[in-house]
Amino acid sequence: MYLPLYVQPHDVAEAETLISDYGKQAGLEAAERAEASRNVGNHIQFCRWRQIERLIIMLSVETTLGTIH
Repeated sequence: MYLPLYVQPHDVAEAETLISDYGKQAGLEAAERAEASRNVGNHIQFCRWRQIERLIIMLSVETTLGTIH
């Protein structure tokens, strides 16, 4: 799995909103939005929604990811 490389604060807020609105289906909703953006040729929004999808996965797991200091 690829982790988000770059997210902005509003992307985190968007991920949290999708999680609260769609629950376990939030990642699928973000993936559908990414697909819709790609279908209309909007590669910027496609990449953004893919990053949000990955962020939702990160926020949903119950284990620590990465290095613990």
